[in-house]
Amino acid sequence: MGLINVLVVDDSVVVRKIVTTVLESDPALSVAGTAANGQIALSKLLQVAPDLVTLDIEMPGMDGIETLRRIRRTHPRLPVVMFSTLTERGATSTLDALSAGASDYVCKPANMGSVPQAMEAVRSQLIPRIKALCPGVLAPVRTALRPATPAVPGPRSAGRPDGSPAALLAIGASTGGPDALTAVLSHLPADLPVPVVVTQHMPPVFTRLFAQRLDGKCRLRVREAEQGDRVVPGVVLIAPGDRHLELRRGADGVRVHLSQAPAENYCRPAVDVMFRSAAQVYGDGVVGVVLTGMGTDGARGAEVLRRGGAQVYVQDQASSVVWGMPGAVVAAGQADRVLPLSAMGSEVLLAVGRRRAPSRTGVPA
Repeated sequence: MGLINVLVVDDSVVVRKIVTTVLESDPALSVAGTAANGQIALSKLLQVAPDLVTLDIEMPGMDGIETLRRIRRTHPRLPVVMFSTLTERGATSTLDALSAGASDYVCKPANMGSVPQAMEAVRSQLIPRIKALCPGVLAPVRTALRPATPAVPGPRSAGRPDGSPAALLAIGASTGGPDALTAVLSHLPADLPVPVVVTQHMPPVFTRLFAQRLDGKCRLRVREAEQGDRVVPGVVLIAPGDRHLELRRGADGVRVHLSQAPAENYCRPAVDVMFRSAAQVYGDGVVGVVLTGMGTDGARGAEVLRRGGAQVYVQDQASSVVWGMPGAVVAAGQADRVLPLSAMGSEVLLAVGRRRAPSRTGVPA
C-alpha cells in the first residue's frame, strides 16, 4: 500500500500550514509539496508528480480556475479538490471550477481564527475526499472500495409490467454529480411526462445557483425546491442545501416537504430520505437513479424503492468520479441496471414511458 501524495496550493500561509499539518497527521497521506500561487503549482506538478492537488479558488494573479484549466491540459485525470467559501461568489466560482474539470470541492472553515476548529473542519471534509478520489493508490484497483462485477439484483416486490409508464424520476448524486446530472437531465425533453426530484450533496447557496445553471442547460424547468412546491411533470426540483427533501400526497396532489431532521449518512439533504418518501407516495411508479458520489447514501433507500416494486438504475464504475454511492447499491444487490453515464439519459427515457421499453431480464447491463 502506498501513500497518497498531495500538492497543496493556497496563497495563504496559514491555510497551507493547516492543510499540511492535517494531511501529514494521517498515515495514508503525504504532502509532496506546497505552492503559494498557480504558476508555482504548475511548475511543481512535474517536480513532485502528486496523486492529487488541493487548489484554492481565489488567488492573486493566476486564480484557481485558470490554474485548473492549465492542469487539465497536461493532466486530464489528476484529481483536483478546490477550496471554496460558503458565499454566493464562492459558490459561483466553485460551480465554474466543477465545469472546468475539478473533481470535488471543500468549503474553507468560516472561522480561521480558531486553529483547532479549522483543522478539524479540514480533516473531516478533505481527508475522506482524498481517499475516495485515490483508491488505487491505497490498494490495487481490482479491490478498490467496491467489486467491479455488478451483483445480481436481490429480490423485490413485483412492480409494473416492463414498458408501463413510471410516475416519478428520483435522482441522487454527490462527488462528480453536477456534471453527471447535467448529462442526464439535458438529455430529457421539455414534455417529460413525470416530475423529477434530485438530491445532490451540496451546501446552501450552492444548490440554488446549481439549479439556475441547470435550468439554462436543460429543456426541462429546473429550480431549487421550496416548502409546499407542487410536484408536477416537466419540472425538476433540487433539494436545498441543509434540507431533506420529502414528498407528501394531499388532496391537491403531491407536494414537497423540507425538513432539518437529523443528517443521514452524514448528509443533509440525504438521498435515502428522498427515496423513502418517494416509495411511500409513488410505490412501484418510481424510477430511482444513483449517480457518482462518495459514501453509501442511497443504498438503503434503493432497497426500500425496490421492495415497493420500483426500478433502480446506477451509474457504472468506469464513468463515475467516485463509485461509492452507486457501488454501495450494487454491492447490496439493489441495482436493476448498471449503466455508463452516456447511456443513462436514454434508458431513463425508456423507463418513464416516452417509448415502450423492451422486455428486461432483470440482470444488470
